[in-house]
Amino acid sequence: MSHRPIRVAVIGAGEFGENHARVWSELDGVELVGVVDANAERAREVAGEYRTQAIPSLEALVPRQVDAASLAVPTQEHASVGRRLLEAGIDVLVEKPMAASLPEADELIAAAQHFGRILQVGHVERFNPAVVAAQEIVRRPMFFEVHRLGIFSRRSLDIDVVYDVMIHDLDILLALIDSSVTDLKAVGIPVITDKVDIAHARVEFATGAVANLTASRISTERVRKMRFFQEHEYISLDFTRQDVLRIRVKPGGIEPDIGFEKVPTTPEEPLRAELRAFAESVRTRKPPVVDGRAGRRALELAERVMAGILDHARRVQRDAFVPQVVR
Repeated sequence: MSHRPIRVAVIGAGEFGENHARVWSELDGVELVGVVDANAERAREVAGEYRTQAIPSLEALVPRQVDAASLAVPTQEHASVGRRLLEAGIDVLVEKPMAASLPEADELIAAAQHFGRILQVGHVERFNPAVVAAQEIVRRPMFFEVHRLGIFSRRSLDIDVVYDVMIHDLDILLALIDSSVTDLKAVGIPVITDKVDIAHARVEFATGAVANLTASRISTERVRKMRFFQEHEYISLDFTRQDVLRIRVKPGGIEPDIGFEKVPTTPEEPLRAELRAFAESVRTRKPPVVDGRAGRRALELAERVMAGILDHARRVQRDAFVPQVVR
């Protein structure tokens, strides 16, 4: 495999799938062999745009000796389609959330282990240059303030904003803190859809770290920022600008010595970095940065946030606004 291009297919030709096809078509050492989608016309459209072919079904895909696949179908289909790919000997990058439930996530993890396949979960913000840089300077963070706000779009309205948007930051928190959750409070409401459109959570970890997270898909502006504090330091990440500002206080002296430093980052489209990392795992058989267990941890915490939202809605007797529990 190391002496020939990695043969990749994209399953699902929606907005996410098209972006995967675009990046795969540009990466060195990769051959985009086709696009699969239930909508044949859409598959042909995306395939034509990125100089590949539309493949009518998974059954038609398997005999083509595909090495890996990007799985960008609706969340409810992640487990069933992912298992079929893994069983066929195909490594899988599954978009987040990795499954519609924890048991289904466990099925994917078990299938990857049983068939000796790579399973990576598409938490693309882990590959944001700002997050990569922050991981190098994080020590013992004690407080996080996170805002991920987006303008309303008809994309991904089949799942709550917690699973669509907030889960990015839940995954990053788990990676930066690497500790169990000891307490969680959450609130959220449907506004435009029958799912939760805006949510806030307060999460406390065993290390003593506390994180406040707000996620919205009905805001008037686009904000994607994380700020955290550790001893004598304040670090601010802007996911959109891909930059990190580090403010440090040097103790001693009559007045505090405050220094401002822009942490070096290497600008790159996070999706490109993510797919390149997946291709490297496929080529070398090394575990991916965001493996199935990491994806499961993020999904589990997202489920706890949703449980907190439902509990809050019941306690305040907001019956008319209790969100749907089926994703």
